[in-house]
Amino acid sequence: MKYECEACGYVYDPAVGDPDNGVDPGTEFADLPEDWTCPTCGLGKDQFKPAE
Repeated sequence: MKYECEACGYVYDPAVGDPDNGVDPGTEFADLPEDWTCPTCGLGKDQFKPAE
């Protein structure tokens, strides 16, 4: 499942991960480090919601 940042619209896709910030492809949203932040706007995981 993909998750979208409510503030900026960035979509985290587990199939892609966030390699620029050390998150390998295949990493589920729930398995992201607690200190991971949106690579676009810098807000925390609590600002994300499941994407449609």
